[in-house]
Amino acid sequence: MRPLSPRHATLAAAMALGLTAVTACGGSGASDDGTLEIWSLEDEVLNPLLQETIDAYNEENSGDDDVQLELVTFQNDPYKERLQVAMGSPEHPDVFFNWGGGNLAQYVEAGQVYDMSDHMDANPEFRDAFIPSVMDVVVIDDATYGVPMLGTQPVSFFYNAAVFDAAGAEPPETFDELLDLVEVFEAEDVTPVALPGAAPWTLLMWVSYLVDRIGGPEVYQAISDGEDGAWEDPAVVETMETVQELVDVGMFGTNYTAVDWDGGQATTLVAEGQAAMILMGPWFTQDAEANAPEFFESGDLGWFPFPELEDGAGDPANVVGPPSNYFSIHAEASDPDAALEWLTEYMASDSYVDGLIGSGAVPTVTGIDDKLAETDDGEFPTWLYERTMEAPTFTPAWDQDLDPGVAESMLTNFSLVFEQEMSPEEFAESMEATS
Repeated sequence: MRPLSPRHATLAAAMALGLTAVTACGGSGASDDGTLEIWSLEDEVLNPLLQETIDAYNEENSGDDDVQLELVTFQNDPYKERLQVAMGSPEHPDVFFNWGGGNLAQYVEAGQVYDMSDHMDANPEFRDAFIPSVMDVVVIDDATYGVPMLGTQPVSFFYNAAVFDAAGAEPPETFDELLDLVEVFEAEDVTPVALPGAAPWTLLMWVSYLVDRIGGPEVYQAISDGEDGAWEDPAVVETMETVQELVDVGMFGTNYTAVDWDGGQATTLVAEGQAAMILMGPWFTQDAEANAPEFFESGDLGWFPFPELEDGAGDPANVVGPPSNYFSIHAEASDPDAALEWLTEYMASDSYVDGLIGSGAVPTVTGIDDKLAETDDGEFPTWLYERTMEAPTFTPAWDQDLDPGVAESMLTNFSLVFEQEMSPEEFAESMEATS
């Protein structure tokens, strides 16, 4: 799924902290010269914030025998492959950005990740600073292998309240009520849901929520764990049947495969009332602010959770999407104690959390309700934060969690299912054979 888009203007004000530039791009790996390499992605919003913590740490630890930290950044798309190659080589990072879940588990299984459990147990205030469902993503076999370092991004529905009012409609609480809205909006010549189907990752949001609501979070967990037959679970087949029914009844209109996310096309459909709602990550609000400012400021932008399936096994409070991103420590880091000290001192600190909030993110630490409520657009981040806090489970984005090859096949097959070129059974068989 698409990562959080930064709110540059707001951040500029929040980050008036005298920051220095990122020190390097695309480094070659760990060094033995007393430098601890921290690998992350190129991000013009996040990196100055990280650099501030690094500068502060280096200033506090400037003795001859002290370790110095260095931020090394990579472009998003090739990073997974670059990291995979480096992790098993002498050129590995000391601290590395990751997505948790299955992405991290492969490195844990290979013995390449430092077990933070003892440190967390010795520092319960730091361990308990993070939202439990977000921390669960880096707990593998009861051991802790990472620390959240970005905001949370659960997927939700966003809607045009003016369009709903004109049609006499209310946000649905059940899936049947969502289906009933198809006829309501078609009568108004409005597409019920804007689906940017030209980008296959947007289809994942529907699939992952339906699998959760139909079969519960255990269904995807089995897929993530690589269990035999997991892709052929009845809930997966029923999900594919359901998405084809949604296409058939006109939930997404007739032209959704030509609608792209990039450039604000889908956002404009909702903002201009051509579509009533959209299922998207919280970055939708930032896209609306950038591409449809009049709509964003009109007060007509509303949101609601994915509806309950009345006969489904999944808890309607469950959420899906990217829980956060994480920093983990390599098992052979040059100085894991220094890495732990930096993470513990800064990742839940007031200055770092305030910087994330200023960027438009919703940090994954507990007890920040008041800070979120005090922001200019505090209602939505507060709602999102409370959803995350109360979620029994937070299923990560499948395309970030699974092996990249499996994820690519999955997204391709999603498109084929939505376009009725692959049956639900064929999807299950194909993915079972691929995994």
